[in-house]
Amino acid sequence: LIGCLRAVELYSEMGQGTEVSGGSAANTMAGFASFGGKGGFIGKVADDQLGEIFRHDMKATGIEFDTPPLIVGEPTGRCLILVSDDGARTMNTFLGAAVELTHDDIDEDFIKRAQVLYLEGYLFDRDQAKSSFRKAAQIAKDNGVKVALTLSDPFCVERHKADFIDLVDNHVDILFANEQEIMSLYDAFEWSQVPAIVQQKNLTAALTRGEKGSVIITDHENYDIAALDTKLATATGLAQLAYLVGSTDRAGTRGHLLAFVGAAPGAEPALARAASEALVFSGIEAGAMDVAFFDASDPVTARLARVGLRFDLPQPAPVRAPDAQAPGSDPARPPRLR
Repeated sequence: LIGCLRAVELYSEMGQGTEVSGGSAANTMAGFASFGGKGGFIGKVADDQLGEIFRHDMKATGIEFDTPPLIVGEPTGRCLILVSDDGARTMNTFLGAAVELTHDDIDEDFIKRAQVLYLEGYLFDRDQAKSSFRKAAQIAKDNGVKVALTLSDPFCVERHKADFIDLVDNHVDILFANEQEIMSLYDAFEWSQVPAIVQQKNLTAALTRGEKGSVIITDHENYDIAALDTKLATATGLAQLAYLVGSTDRAGTRGHLLAFVGAAPGAEPALARAASEALVFSGIEAGAMDVAFFDASDPVTARLARVGLRFDLPQPAPVRAPDAQAPGSDPARPPRLR
């Protein structure tokens, strides 16, 4: 985390880059809208240029966003991300106006209209934001609206563990976390302790485990979900690579497309099956995704490369032909003289 002055200083030293609206909860809502969902956003930006851009971009996705801007105080928050040639990222985050969310910003009627209230744990560092969380969660519970919480950061969990546990135990129906965050919350020494702990909490937990995939834990059952890249790693030699992109069909329905490039002849059914299995657990469809196949020379492939998330599929090790030997050079097989 950085302050306002440091954010201005870093920005002045950065070269040409790409600027785009974002933020954890905002990205979640934009993703939700991309699937055709209807939602709203409660968050704080300042009455400045970045705040206006953010407000425009959120509404452009179809998300309702009517929280009044901050007139006096910090400017709109931002994250300055430096990416090295090898893809490593250095993220410098200035929270700015985001942490100035107060009781007055919590719109009771807005929450009553929802089916799920989603809370972003990053804001838990400020007492007024923490109080706003509790107010929003109580409104939701009083009106039959489910409450979802994402823990967001293991360091934030460590700083506010007791408050997070109180919120989870008394208000939360759906909990999102990664392996490190959930283990930190419940002081688990190893992953094997986590399912039993969570099953006692009367909630549904969606937990990510990196290359180990994800697991959904309810009060009576666990569902293991293989990561897409893990599943594709089993498709050795079936295609060169794949791209995952968002898509919109002619009817306006939004979804995702997994495009395989350079598939081996006859490999299409196996690749489609691998993609499908990554989205299914215990026979329940986890999401909808179309699968397509393209040649490397297809013009669509170049477009996919510009916007898609790339997965390089493993290739079989090359088979090396034995080196030819000159007659009579093998000691184990000496030449016969006649």
